[in-house]
Amino acid sequence: MNRPEIFEGALFWSLFWASKKVTGVRGKAPVLRLPVEFNAIYVIVAREFKKFIRERSRLVSAIARPLVWLFFVGAGLSRLVQPVEGVSYTQFMFPGILGLTILFSSIFSSISIIWDKEFGFLKEILVAPVSRFSIVIGKALSGTVVSTIQAVIILLLFPFLGIKLGILNIIAVVILCAMVSFSISAFGIVLATFYESYESFSVIMNFIVMPMFFLSGAMYPVKLLPQVLRFVSKINPLTYGVDALKHMITPLRTGPLSPDFGLITDLGVIVFTSVAFVLLAARLFERKQ
Repeated sequence: MNRPEIFEGALFWSLFWASKKVTGVRGKAPVLRLPVEFNAIYVIVAREFKKFIRERSRLVSAIARPLVWLFFVGAGLSRLVQPVEGVSYTQFMFPGILGLTILFSSIFSSISIIWDKEFGFLKEILVAPVSRFSIVIGKALSGTVVSTIQAVIILLLFPFLGIKLGILNIIAVVILCAMVSFSISAFGIVLATFYESYESFSVIMNFIVMPMFFLSGAMYPVKLLPQVLRFVSKINPLTYGVDALKHMITPLRTGPLSPDFGLITDLGVIVFTSVAFVLLAARLFERKQ
């Protein structure tokens, strides 16, 4: 274990034990107070954010990927798809590119769980006097922070694409990106609990991430897909995040490039999947006790 990992482990334990908020009754489990749970969430988020800041190559690759899709793939396909009501195909793709950024960043942020297993840090977290729910929330929030930062960087490109967004629209898009990031991060945590090695997790990601992207409505509307693929798209949590971003960014409300679902439906599914994935991940962590 390198020096940063040792420091982070020491910081984690010092915050828990120095808080002195854990009380116990003979014959009963310790009673956990909220400050301890908040400390746990804070330490996990701070640790992952520090790792993100130190890994500059991770930020560069995360930004380069959506730029390639937007300006190379989007520019090429825009020659094949005629503008609809003044909205070009590149503008139609832009919400999907934000979804791509969130998807890759959120899912792969859960790889830290695999590293924590290999270096023993996860075992230290699991034996700490905090609930599994707090651990999952901390991991999900850390992925949310990193993913939202990257999504905001890509969002700043909207003037170069001829998209007009007001201040309120920008704020709404950022909040929505954070909501989608939390949901996808929690989904990644659920997946990561099943694997013990980085190699196996990477293989599974190749069979999950790209299908999730292509079947999210990012490249083409869900309503135009064959019936079988349309069904798969409707159980894809990213689909509703991309669709909600279309409501916020593109002005189309009718036609082939319009959003596939209502905004209320999108937000409801995002909130529901977030809660479901967090509860499931916490349950899976309980099995590791």
